[in-house]
Amino acid sequence: MRVIVACTVVVLSVLAAIALARTNVLAPPTSPPASVSAQQPNAPSPAKVAVVRPAAEPVGTVATDASPAPVLAPAAASAAPSVGDSAPDRGVPAGVQIAENTTSFAASTAAPTQMAQAAAPQAPAPSAAPPAAAAPPAAAPAAAAPAPAPAAQTVSCPGNPNALGVARTVQIDTTGGPGFGFEHFKTHDFLKPGEVVLTFDDGPWQNNTPMVLAALARHCTKATFFPIGKHATYYPEILRQVAAAGHTIGSHTWSHADLSKEKNADDAKAEIEKGISAVHWALEGAPMAPFFRFPALKHPPEMVTYLGERNIAIVSTDMDSFDFKMRKPEQVIKSVMDKLKKHGKGIVLMHDFQHATAEGIGTLLDQLKLNGYKIVHMTAKAPLQSLPAYDEMMVKDQKLPTVSTRPTSDVVKTINE
Repeated sequence: MRVIVACTVVVLSVLAAIALARTNVLAPPTSPPASVSAQQPNAPSPAKVAVVRPAAEPVGTVATDASPAPVLAPAAASAAPSVGDSAPDRGVPAGVQIAENTTSFAASTAAPTQMAQAAAPQAPAPSAAPPAAAAPPAAAPAAAAPAPAPAAQTVSCPGNPNALGVARTVQIDTTGGPGFGFEHFKTHDFLKPGEVVLTFDDGPWQNNTPMVLAALARHCTKATFFPIGKHATYYPEILRQVAAAGHTIGSHTWSHADLSKEKNADDAKAEIEKGISAVHWALEGAPMAPFFRFPALKHPPEMVTYLGERNIAIVSTDMDSFDFKMRKPEQVIKSVMDKLKKHGKGIVLMHDFQHATAEGIGTLLDQLKLNGYKIVHMTAKAPLQSLPAYDEMMVKDQKLPTVSTRPTSDVVKTINE
């Protein structure tokens, strides 16, 4: 009996000990460990990165970036995004830097992009660029310095102290058939800002061409004329007046045919050559320039090649006045002046055949002088010779050929008024 009681007491003691041990393991601690409570308030928050860039202004220079890698604050080096992470928002390829806020278009190396934590010291303002990236003080003003004002042009022209005159005369070597006039040819830009070449098509014509010549003479200035062959045979004496006044004379086909519509290359060549022969015939030995302007400014490639073989320059235009659509001189003047204001210089196409142009040319020349434009006179290095075969063809094609080739002044005399 005593043995049984003793065993029972041992078993109960063991069970009680097990229960107490389990209770101690499962119960939470009454307070957090000191190490944890001391660490929690100072735990770092996620790093915030500020990318410092110059103020947003137009791009001035694109250059290869030869500077070192971007500078990172030491505490945020592991969390800060790389340069490649920020590149997509600007679309900048790797290895290329866009330097903003610059007045110089010369290539330069700017300071690297600065990246730092928001809590770090404030980065310098964009205007306070590092000394290594700042341009020399004299460099920027040199690029933006305005061009010096042109010196006043002194022109000796009897009776007109405000004459345009001729600021510059150029000589054209027409070997190979060079093209001029930016409307079609971009190779030869020989005019300076403010310079103008005056050109007139479709003459000679009675009353109108003499009015143009008188206005040019009043300003002691020069122009280039592109007469139609048939018109040269109608009024050869007027064309000789053009030559006598010192103007340049080219050609503009025989009958103002659109050569781009000619199906036969030989017919197109005949249009060109008969026009040359007619002008050569009318000038009676006065020099003719190897300058040609296509009617309607249509340039068939075969004929461009042909003129190159003939060493004849092609003169297009920088601005067409479209005076053939106008009936009032004021419209012609406005058309030319507006286009010159837009382009600043150029070869101007007008027509001495048009009466509105003949009436307005004097005022137009006055306006050119008033606005500071300068006239450039185009001349040729060597004169153009006509081809004998087309000389004969031209004579046959005249509707009313006559035996006499004497000028009208010799044929008709005024004996009483």
